[in-house]
Amino acid sequence: MPLPLLSLKESQLKIGIFYFIVRHNLIIFTPVMKKLLLLAGVIILSSCTNNSGEDKIGTDDVTNSASANGKVNTNLPEMTFEEEVFDFGMLTQGETVSHDFTFTNTGKTNLVISGASGSCGCTVPKWPKEPIAPGAKAKINVVFNSESKRGIQEKTITIVTNCEPATRIIRIKCDVIVAETAK
Repeated sequence: MPLPLLSLKESQLKIGIFYFIVRHNLIIFTPVMKKLLLLAGVIILSSCTNNSGEDKIGTDDVTNSASANGKVNTNLPEMTFEEEVFDFGMLTQGETVSHDFTFTNTGKTNLVISGASGSCGCTVPKWPKEPIAPGAKAKINVVFNSESKRGIQEKTITIVTNCEPATRIIRIKCDVIVAETAK
């Protein structure tokens, strides 16, 4: 049974066992509701942790080459690519192609790639998320979609690492031809 109006501008709304006071189209929470909302918020925030027990990237993997005292850290990872530019040659418009850029960590500590991005949405890189040990090889896969492209295309992929310098750029290129349609 609904509760009667308290006044023309104030009423009570009952949902289940909870009462809300409605004034001027605003809901005013009762003290019990305030406590329940606070408890729900604490539960939600405390469940938003990502502790799986083991972190793949430790603080030793993230280094800075120059410290505040001016000393240069020489024990850094180094990313050495087998090739930094790849040419797909001629493509028909609409083709999707991919290429693996292979690199080696020729440095003295673990190499961590924190991100990679293409110069446009048609170029999508996928990189290893775990640290690459010194001497180990890994690959960055780059997918290029030639949909709505024509002519010579040159795209860059920017890679962010814990190396010095922190960013590296690799490139892909191709010549996209438009297939003629039958008349």
